[in-house]
Amino acid sequence: MYDYVIIGAGSAGCVLAARLSEDPAVTVCLIEAGPSDDADVIHVPSAFGQMFRTRLDWDYDSQEESALDGRRVYLPRGRMLGGTSSMNGMVYIRGNRADYDEWNQPGWSYQEMLPYFKRSEDNERGESEYHGVGGPLAVSEGRSNNEMNSAFVEAAVAAGYPENADFNGVEQSGFGFFQVTQRNGRRESAASAFLHPVLDRPNLTVKTHFQVHRVTFESSRATGIVGTHLDEEIAIRAEREVIVSAGVYNSPQLLMLSGIGPAGTLGPLGIPVLVDHPQVGSNLQDHPQALLVYPHDHPISLLVSSDPKYRRQFDEDGSGPLTSNVVESGGFASVHSGGTAPDVQLHAGAVMFREGGLAAPTSHAISYGACVLRPQSRGSVTIASADPTAKPVISHNFYAEKSDLDVAVEGLRLGLELARQKPLKPFTETPLAPPASDRTADLKSYIRRNTQTAYHPAGTCAMGTVLDAELRVRGVDALRVVDASVMPGLVRGNTNAPVIAIAEKAADMIRGLAPA
Repeated sequence: MYDYVIIGAGSAGCVLAARLSEDPAVTVCLIEAGPSDDADVIHVPSAFGQMFRTRLDWDYDSQEESALDGRRVYLPRGRMLGGTSSMNGMVYIRGNRADYDEWNQPGWSYQEMLPYFKRSEDNERGESEYHGVGGPLAVSEGRSNNEMNSAFVEAAVAAGYPENADFNGVEQSGFGFFQVTQRNGRRESAASAFLHPVLDRPNLTVKTHFQVHRVTFESSRATGIVGTHLDEEIAIRAEREVIVSAGVYNSPQLLMLSGIGPAGTLGPLGIPVLVDHPQVGSNLQDHPQALLVYPHDHPISLLVSSDPKYRRQFDEDGSGPLTSNVVESGGFASVHSGGTAPDVQLHAGAVMFREGGLAAPTSHAISYGACVLRPQSRGSVTIASADPTAKPVISHNFYAEKSDLDVAVEGLRLGLELARQKPLKPFTETPLAPPASDRTADLKSYIRRNTQTAYHPAGTCAMGTVLDAELRVRGVDALRVVDASVMPGLVRGNTNAPVIAIAEKAADMIRGLAPA
């Protein structure tokens, strides 16, 4: 029996466990389906792709995507302490101030969120109007600084785009190097930042290898959870609240398994309907991206990191190519809408990156491309089985809305334009399976064949529909959702930093504290 039971030890769950257990008078139980985060591959930044399709990955795929020539899209999600923050690209981006204002939810404007970003942050650049120091999360400059990533930024400037030294400051648009969630050249996950420093608290219990099957209720009040720990069924009671932080795909799945979701889906599966909630699992959004890949003969890509000398360098002083987050540089631009906020984000990596990271690189290369930042297409997460170990059914519906494909085409044109600039020319002479021409039809064909996720799903338990503005599930008591699924609209950028800030704010709401 605990005061709070938190389902999922990802970016949100680790923050909540750390903040709620600051009060020694309350007890907190954090539950994670996967193992601890002690595998070496987790902490070596450049190695994150080695976790794909392993025991550390939920290993999801989308349904056949009609606008992608019927392809399924690989959707990795972290399954260990730290969740996807233990296997992501470590880019520290907050999104655009307009994103939060456009949510139109009381308490969630950009100005109201900024203190939570700053509170969590320990930025090596120091304290400023936009950045904090002394928080649990290390935010650092990258230590790899691959020359291809520098050439990418120089190419953007040569093409007339502004350079930007801080995407989280006054202005988001422009090109530059990303800051990363690393400490001394090693990955800084939500687990290493928030959870590990407080594991000795007597009021905090962390259970790994424990898959939650459903939330339990008495009348309409959440009272705990039932799940299996190493095949043993266990019930855990929550005296105050159950908090679902299982992620964009698993949180709606868990709500449905608990009887909260579309009655037309739950009834035929034999799941008793507690609340007929048609919006659970709807509103799925993500950033689709189609990368350009340019193989070359310059021995400077991340392929060199296999040399034992670079492992010694990493172990001794936390520097060298093994510290690379792969996508070291990139930028934001408006290519289609002409609005004040960017509509594409580019990520550039000094490696051959194909098939969503599943194909092994076969030569030195640079890979980069634009993702659609504010997609209008909406997908869904649902279930096809009452078995809690069955994978959810995920349909992203990429490019279902024509406007998204139009933005993607212009983002691809931008990428091709950068390849022609003098700073990148040494690395972009021999494109791998490029578009047949620069005609719009050929660019669309290329995008359909090559689009993958940018790993930024959101929106499936959104505020304003499934949740109220304090993240409480409508129709029941003592149950909240806290993760990227609560976003009504996807932010313009990588989602890890926003999820941490959302959890910081949620912790204050749960504790009844005044806003930061």
